[in-house]
This record gives sequence, C-alpha cells and structure tokens, in this order.
Amino acid sequence: MHMLETKSLTLTYGNELIIDSLDLIIPEGEITVLVGSNGCGKSTLLRAIARLLKPQQGSVLLDGKDISKLATKEVAKNLAILPQGPTAPEGLTVQQLVKQGRYPHQKWLQHWSKEDEFMVNKALEDTKLTDLADRAVDSLSGGQRQRAWIAMTLAQETEILLLDEPTTYLDLAHQIDILDLLYELNEREKRTIVMVLHDLNLASRYAHHMVAVHDRTVYAQGKPEDIITCEMVRSVFQLECEISADLLFGTPLCIPHGRGRRISHESLSAVLV
Repeated sequence: MHMLETKSLTLTYGNELIIDSLDLIIPEGEITVLVGSNGCGKSTLLRAIARLLKPQQGSVLLDGKDISKLATKEVAKNLAILPQGPTAPEGLTVQQLVKQGRYPHQKWLQHWSKEDEFMVNKALEDTKLTDLADRAVDSLSGGQRQRAWIAMTLAQETEILLLDEPTTYLDLAHQIDILDLLYELNEREKRTIVMVLHDLNLASRYAHHMVAVHDRTVYAQGKPEDIITCEMVRSVFQLECEISADLLFGTPLCIPHGRGRRISHESLSAVLV
C-alpha cells in the first residue's frame, strides 16, 4: 500500500488563504471522507493531494516523497482522481473513455497490451457497464455516466482513488448505488479511497475515517462515531442538530434543527412500523 500525507500544507487562490499549514495522514486501505461547509477548502485540498494544485507552502508526500517532484506517469500509476462534474467529448463511447485510464501504463514501443485489455474489461465488469460499453457516454443516465468515469479511474489500476463529490446531482437511489460500488471496491481490493461528500449521514455510513475541514485546517478527524457531535456540527456548519443512531447501521445520524412541518408521535410511530 502507498502512504499519502500532507506536511505544513498551505493552499491559496490568488491572495485568499484556503488551507493553512495542514498536517494530515490518509489511512491506508480505508475510506476517508472530507466534510465541511461550502467553500471551506475540501475540493481544494483534494486537488492539491492529486497534484492538480501547487501548494503555496508545504508539501504532499506519496510514500515519503514530495509528489510535486515525481514524474507524472509515476503519480498516475499510484493515484487517480475523479473531479466534480467531468465531461466527455461528444460521441465518446464508454469503452473509449475507460481506455483513457490505461494511459499511464503505455510504453513508447508498446501502446496496447493484453493487460490493458484485461484491466479495461475488468473495470467495465466491476462497474456493471459491460453491456453499455458501446454506448456514447453522453447518452447515459447520470448514475451510469458516473459509473463510466469511475470505471476509467479503476482501469488506471491505482491503489488510491480520489473523488470530488461523486454523488452530486444524483438521485438517492443512484447515490447509494455509487457509494455501494466504492465500498465494495474497498472491501474487496483494499483500495484507499478519499472523497468529498456533503451528506453527513451518508458520509458516516460509508467512511472508516472522517476529516472535518473548518477555518483553513482540520477541525476534527477520526471515526464518524467519534467526531459527529452536536458541537462539531454547530462549529463547522453553524447548525443546531440532534445526533442519534442510524436504525439500520448504528452509525451517527444527524437530525438538523430548523423550520418544517411537524407530525405527531402517533403518526411517526405508524410510519416506522
């Protein structure tokens, strides 16, 4: 497995300080979820970890080496990133998209191999897209399209996957579908997965490790059951809430305060039966 961490990482956009002197270690072989309010720097941090954003100060280390000093292909063989809202050229098929993930493994004298073919077919099979391989990506539903992009990252054959809000714009059924897929990949292959999620309850259900980003640094990190508290939600999201246990999974369940229609306890009991 590969070790991924940051040391005194400072990130800026123009003159705006986004992340300030951040030290962070990503647990190997686990699912880590970054949470926090809009604009807190979650996506910026993920981009810096993927070497898509140059730090103002500090560094991102891959196996103890500064990632900015590694060859592009070497980085691409170890980690893959799926940015938020990726788009494919019009008419590009699912199979053609997934094949792009094999680019880091291409050699000067050997452009396509049996291993490349195997990994593309495996990625299509793992994401249940084999039957859609010849379909244009832009003709797919939102959930299928997201699976196609995940298949491309799987074909890249990296131990580390970075995903920026992989469930954005998906309905609830497709959100669960995508998160189940990522969870199964982690369970089966022990891939290290780092992703940004907005839904605290889904984050709590799927994460082994959670990082709450606030005020340019890490407010809290650890198991969801250890860090999802009313105090954390109040400080990070400026929101009052109640925390209970998910009836199905036992993971933390955040119930936000606010206005809305209230029903009687008798009606609630009838719904839960």
